[in-house]
Amino acid sequence: MSNHYHLVVKLDSSKDWSEHQVLERWLTLHKGPLIISRYRNGEILSLAEKETVSDIINVWRQRLQDLSWFMKCLNEPIARMANAEDNCTGHFWESRFKSQALLTEEALISCMAYVDLNPIRAGMAKTPETSDHTSLQERINPTFNLADAIKDQCLTNDFDVPLKPLLRFDGCIKSTDQHGLPYSFSDYLQLVDWTGRAVRDTKRGAIPTNLPPILNRLNIPPDQWLVNSQCFEKIVHRRFRKTA
Repeated sequence: MSNHYHLVVKLDSSKDWSEHQVLERWLTLHKGPLIISRYRNGEILSLAEKETVSDIINVWRQRLQDLSWFMKCLNEPIARMANAEDNCTGHFWESRFKSQALLTEEALISCMAYVDLNPIRAGMAKTPETSDHTSLQERINPTFNLADAIKDQCLTNDFDVPLKPLLRFDGCIKSTDQHGLPYSFSDYLQLVDWTGRAVRDTKRGAIPTNLPPILNRLNIPPDQWLVNSQCFEKIVHRRFRKTA
């Protein structure tokens, strides 16, 4: 948006990562101390040095699964580029980021649609596929290029860490091994398209009769869904809570 952005982030645990995986991920974006370089090069370390390495890896492991550190790594480069462009110094962001846990499928899909439809509600785009900087536009017409990302972010090919700009859709099959979004992309695309048509200012408030099937599967009434997709930030704290 013009003065802020929204992200839907999936947090995973790093407890099962090996020390090698922790180091690869952290050193992709950050420089490490000399002792870490010696450890990675297979040099013989003293017991005290090995304990120091272990302590460093434990700290990095925690930071790699921490939302605050993720936002720090994202916001700091943006602030530096903006200040350089404006030839100024000081705080760029008005305040600390705000976050809300999405604990139900309804909350997750409502938030996703709210974010993808933001440019349309703000009059910045007419259709989802023309909404710049949205995940839906990237999914419809992918422009992400791994080589460009490595170059732009000053990354190197020395680290075997995949860059995943967007979480995949796993479909409607639920299992303990499901790591992606619990919907199919075709259903989500239909839902966002239907919602975008229903909430346009140029149309009356009538709800189309051909409801996307995903609303039926999630037992979300269409009128409630339209409120969710337009006023998510206002209602999220009192509506979307995990039930026992």
